[in-house]
Amino acid sequence: MKSEPESTFEVTLTGMAYGGEAVGRLPDGRVVFVPFALPGERVLLQPVEQKRGFVRARLLEILEPSPMRISPRCAHFAACGGCHYQHMSYEAQLALKAGLLREQLQRTGGIPHPPVLPAVPCPFPWNYRNDIQFHLAGDGKLGFQAAGSHTIIPIRECHLPEPALNELWPLLDFEPDPGLERIGLRSGVGDEILLTLEGNLPEPPEFTTQLPVSAVYLAEDRRVVLAGDEALTMEVLGRHFRVSAGSFFQVNTSMATAMVQHLVERLPLSRNATLMDIYCGVGLFSAFLAGRAARLIGVEISPTACEDFAANLEEFDNVELYQGAAEDILPALDARPDIALVDPPRAGLAPRSLEALLRLHPPFLAYVSCDPATLARDARRLISGGYRLVQSTPFDLFPQTYHIESINLFSLAP
Repeated sequence: MKSEPESTFEVTLTGMAYGGEAVGRLPDGRVVFVPFALPGERVLLQPVEQKRGFVRARLLEILEPSPMRISPRCAHFAACGGCHYQHMSYEAQLALKAGLLREQLQRTGGIPHPPVLPAVPCPFPWNYRNDIQFHLAGDGKLGFQAAGSHTIIPIRECHLPEPALNELWPLLDFEPDPGLERIGLRSGVGDEILLTLEGNLPEPPEFTTQLPVSAVYLAEDRRVVLAGDEALTMEVLGRHFRVSAGSFFQVNTSMATAMVQHLVERLPLSRNATLMDIYCGVGLFSAFLAGRAARLIGVEISPTACEDFAANLEEFDNVELYQGAAEDILPALDARPDIALVDPPRAGLAPRSLEALLRLHPPFLAYVSCDPATLARDARRLISGGYRLVQSTPFDLFPQTYHIESINLFSLAP
């Protein structure tokens, strides 16, 4: 990695890349990536980093703005690294995300005409997050990481958390502590709020509160309840879910509802079907699918999520749960699934998991993705293994950011 000379260039930007950066070319032909800029804009920029074949640059001045540019809502935009698209209308964000998903499936997935539907919009493009993670600045103030850096910047406003969280977080006060790595807040049904303190301290930090919250300290291998309960209740389509501190749950409740409905309507379930829910978490999807199948098999590595899954699906007699890494569990399973549902982390399917899935050979597969690049990589392998992509639907779980969630339906090619 080398630094560029202190040069500046005028460039007309021509597109957007996945990751939130606008794209153009320097006078010498090299591709340049510029955060917080938009296609069509003529900008003054300064290269800050070069790698083989491309350059990253800092936006110094917008010489000719794009018609789609709007004023960002947050005072921290472009300093804080949490949002990437506040300078773009919401309609433009949706079109961009569908286009980027299509581009990844074409370029990396090798699918000439991917069947990508328009993005499903979030009904609340602001104040939609039921979960928010803070870092502590040196003075103990809550903050977020700066754009392109691990530096923590204190904040005075954020327009992504749900209103209950936005009312609470400014009231929190912490002493500086290098062993305390993250502070989390999650809102549940009614007035429930769960505060998590994550760190590497041998003992929990001193903690007192007069706020109406539960609090849990999370270390590598243990949970310590500091106040209230270790879990809260989330609600989707009238169904309650126990979600413990440390368990994953979709951060956008309204869009989680839309994803559940999408799967219920499109999975070819029947009363004699065997369904596998891999990376099943606390059972968000399983809870709505178990009653429509003869057998449901869940696979999950997180111990707390497995505890929650067992509680959330206690009413069903046709459900099995296997705790462990998918790449270890799948090759050993004695099952002939009719449908597989996978919801892997950002890294996508581990190679052994994907190979095991291909050996299990379910006729229908639903892939819930939070990263179009790893989705496209895995789609190429699935297609080479006999599947075809039937439909790809982006869901905007993360307005104002570059993140793209999607549900992708595959079937065995005839």
